[in-house]
Amino acid sequence: MTPPPIAATMFLSFRAEVEAAVEAALTSLDLPSADLGVEEPPADVDAVLASSVAFRLADTAQAPPPAIAEDIAAAIDPTTYTYIEAVTTQGPYVNFTPGPRYYADTLSTADQDWGRRPDTGESIVVEHTSVNPTGPLHVGRARNTIIGDALARTLTFAGNDVDRHYYVNDAGRQMAVFTWAYETFEEDTLPAPERDKPDYELVRYYRRGHAYLEDADPQDVEAAEAEIAEIIQGIEEGDEATLDRVWTVVDQVLKGNRQTLARLPAPFDAFIRETQFIRDGSKDAVVDRLQATDVAHQEDGAWVLDLEDWGIDKEFVFLRSDGTSLYTTRDLAHHEWKFDRYDRAVTVLGEDQKLHADQLRAALELLGNDTDQLTAVFYSWVDLPEGGMSTRKGTGIDIDELLDEAERRARAEVETRVADRSRGELTDGDVDRIARQVGIGAVRFDIVAKQPTKGITFDWDDALDFEAQSAPYVQYAHARACGILDGIDDADEPDAAALTHPAERSLLSAIARFPAVIETAATEYEPHRVATYAREFADAFNTFYRECPVQSATGDVRTARVALVEAARHTLANALWVLGIAAPESM
Repeated sequence: MTPPPIAATMFLSFRAEVEAAVEAALTSLDLPSADLGVEEPPADVDAVLASSVAFRLADTAQAPPPAIAEDIAAAIDPTTYTYIEAVTTQGPYVNFTPGPRYYADTLSTADQDWGRRPDTGESIVVEHTSVNPTGPLHVGRARNTIIGDALARTLTFAGNDVDRHYYVNDAGRQMAVFTWAYETFEEDTLPAPERDKPDYELVRYYRRGHAYLEDADPQDVEAAEAEIAEIIQGIEEGDEATLDRVWTVVDQVLKGNRQTLARLPAPFDAFIRETQFIRDGSKDAVVDRLQATDVAHQEDGAWVLDLEDWGIDKEFVFLRSDGTSLYTTRDLAHHEWKFDRYDRAVTVLGEDQKLHADQLRAALELLGNDTDQLTAVFYSWVDLPEGGMSTRKGTGIDIDELLDEAERRARAEVETRVADRSRGELTDGDVDRIARQVGIGAVRFDIVAKQPTKGITFDWDDALDFEAQSAPYVQYAHARACGILDGIDDADEPDAAALTHPAERSLLSAIARFPAVIETAATEYEPHRVATYAREFADAFNTFYRECPVQSATGDVRTARVALVEAARHTLANALWVLGIAAPESM
């Protein structure tokens, strides 16, 4: 899926007018400028925007907020603005209602480009997932992938030049153990792979190696550890022959991981190897620079940083006593590499990585970097309810298993829903497509719709509920819009003035808000805002569908409603694209 190009927006223009009108009113009333508090009012308020500025001026003006609100409203002349039609008050709030031009411009511009913001000229790298390449992707990291991909899409849609990176941990002890095990054990001594994929085939060696190191005779373990230490040293020195051995293992696992990621889908622009920063000398340069700082010292032969000035109690070890570096040391070189190439660097991390992120930021600042370039987005874990899925020793539940189950359950739901219809309406291929789109969409939506820092328990019934506010609910609204438009060829110019029903105006207002939702989600790094909007939008569309028939309407009303459905279809399709969810044309 490629993002659509840029579109104009009425809501943001209306908000700018409201802010300008309030500022001008404050000046004319000789009141100081303050936080204007311009926001969307509650659903039961007949306005599109409201200002709470009167709250903050009560002490200065020596008057109650409702009286200040009345003065501000009286000082605004709506006729001097393009979109403001009426200014009213409700208690301490100043409410703003747009006029016909606002709705007409929204209806005429909400095409397939709708919502995408103008180019910012800013480059951003989003790093997410970055699971150690030791086996299949575990469901515990699915939230990282889904949030990371949705965030990259949101930032792209907001006009930024975005690259998505997967940081490949191909250094350190775990990779050395994996490489040793792959070269030591014969394939016919291992259990059969649980799935016909490279990552499932290779993880058997990894598990066998760890089991051997735990259970073998001490002399045999000592010999194995000597071989592993040799591999570690070869990695640390950037020895090409050693790295080729490691990459033989890593690349096979990544091949399987990429097949899983493609199902979500979660594409990447680059897979950046950790060993790159060993081979190019940047890791050693970072170590030298850290050693030269006044907060670096040695403890038992290891080099550490005292980061108390950054509010971090735990000392940061950046070089072991045997001269080998740590993951965070190499990650410092990695981030300086990012800073040289991008305006901003965003990393999606599990909540267990907060200390790592704090140490990394402090050390980067110590090295003279502008850490304002760096943003960490943290997420909490995803739990699955007991039952319905197996847990295998050593792996838990893999993303492949989760997606298989999602598609199976979606297929059952789809087949139940079409059982009473003529089967000619949906072919077997249609059922397969819908099951895939709905099942995977349900997983993505249920995860991305929650605030990242809140722990969640994935619930199959809620995620696949066509009637509730889930991915199928939003997808079905898009399919319903496509169904309404199927066969309609209405080339007449729509007149937004014909849309007088409250459900029509509510849907138009929801369409107008979409670009502002994108801007806020991108600025705050919160793609769940788009999911919330998509659910609310589907509600507004379904209300319109129930109360405002399209095909049986006539004249200007029919033409305007057709245009409104078309605008709604584009809005839904683009919101679903941002979330990484398919927008089916039939369901």
